[in-house]
Parts: sequence; C-alpha cells; structure tokens
Amino acid sequence: MGQLLIDLRAEHEELAGIVRGADLRTTTPAKGWDVGDSVAHLHGTNIEATRAAARPEEFRAGLTQLTGDGQDFLQRQIDEGRAMGGEGLMTAWAQAFDGMCAAFAALQPGTKVPWYGPPMSPVSFATARLMEYWAHGQDIADGLGVTRTPTARLRHIAHLGVRTRGFSYVIRGQEPPPVDVRVELQAPDGQTWTWGTGPDRVTGPAVDFCLLVTQRRHRDDLSLTATGEAAQSWLGIAQAFAGTPGPGRAPLGATA
Repeated sequence: MGQLLIDLRAEHEELAGIVRGADLRTTTPAKGWDVGDSVAHLHGTNIEATRAAARPEEFRAGLTQLTGDGQDFLQRQIDEGRAMGGEGLMTAWAQAFDGMCAAFAALQPGTKVPWYGPPMSPVSFATARLMEYWAHGQDIADGLGVTRTPTARLRHIAHLGVRTRGFSYVIRGQEPPPVDVRVELQAPDGQTWTWGTGPDRVTGPAVDFCLLVTQRRHRDDLSLTATGEAAQSWLGIAQAFAGTPGPGRAPLGATA
C-alpha cells in the first residue's frame, strides 16, 4: 500500500501540473465535460472515497439514496465545481486528495471498502482511484493538447484491467468464457508485464491496453493483438471502472 499511495500521489501531482494555469473551460473528449468538470468529478469522488474508507456506514447510506440517480450525482459534482471558480476548485481538490490518502493509509489490510461496484480491499480501492485519475487525466490531456509520458504506474491500471475481465461480462449480463487469457504487455521501460496462462492471448503496449480498459480509445486506434475467441470478445467489452457498461469512444477521426 505504501508504494501504491506514492504512485497515486505522483499521478495527482502530474495531473495538477497539467491543469494548473490552463483554461478550465477547455472541452475534452468526454461528451459535455470540460477540463474543470473533469477536475470537479475527481474532487467530488475523492470526497466520496474518503467517506467510504473512513465512514463506511455513512457512505452506504448515501449509496442507497443514489440508486437510479447516477447522472444527477455527476451533474451535482460538476455544478459544485463550477461554483467554486478555478482557484477555489484547485485548492479544494488538493485538500480533499490529501484527506483521501490519509484515510487510505489508516485502513487495515483485511478491510472491505464499499464503493459503487463490489466492495474492495484497500489495495484494490486505491488502485481504482489511480485508474480514475489516469483515465480522466487522459481526457484532460487530450483536451489541452498535452502528450503524457507513460510511466511504470501503468502497471497498476493494467493489473486492474486484467482483474476486471470477468466483471466486463457480468455487467453486460453475459457469462465470462471459462478460458484464461494470457496478457503480455510492453512496459514503458521495455520490459514485459505478464498475467495469465491461458492459450488465448492479448499482446501490445501497456499504455494501449490501459487506454482500452478505461475506454479512452477505440480498439481500432490501438496496437493490441488478440489471439483466440476469448481474447477477442474481451477486448470488445473491456471495462476496468465500476458502474453501468460504458459506451466507449468512437474511432479517432470518426464523424459524430
């Protein structure tokens, strides 16, 4: 957990550096969201993550009220962020992030933290937050025309992408294939990261796999190779984030 929190903080600081001084009203590829809206969502979700980790019963009570109201909840986060103004939002975001990290550090290893999907271990929960930071950070970077340099932190996101393979089927009402899939990814430093032992296989750059499982790029725009029926079907629906099935992104250059 110690190294994971270090990596989570590094992800936050890198993204804050990209956002700082930028025009928060710049549009992003996330339909209807600008840069400030993406930050407001991360900020609001940091607050909810702190509540889930430190005051789980309070979080569960709010989760019951949220049922069927997900879009309104997201809109409230956006509206509250816009009402803060740029500097106010940046300050609140930093403070809430620190509070979240402190809450994570206090969790006992055997804890199950409630969330919008299945409850998670502290490590899985912190990994999910890092994944959300990286994914929404990609939207922000794309909107601002910034190219991010891939780092070893991608391994956390790739691991989550592999672990959520079955989840990607279940949320669509499908039965996961009873076949393991081997995943071989080229890390930013040239090493190979591997998971699984099955005959079916997914290979390619780690950054491309992370873009796929966070649904920030269409599969046609990525250098990923799927061998075998189970691997092929997975890449068509891969989703590492909780919630309802995501619609994914259109291929780059596609018309609306």
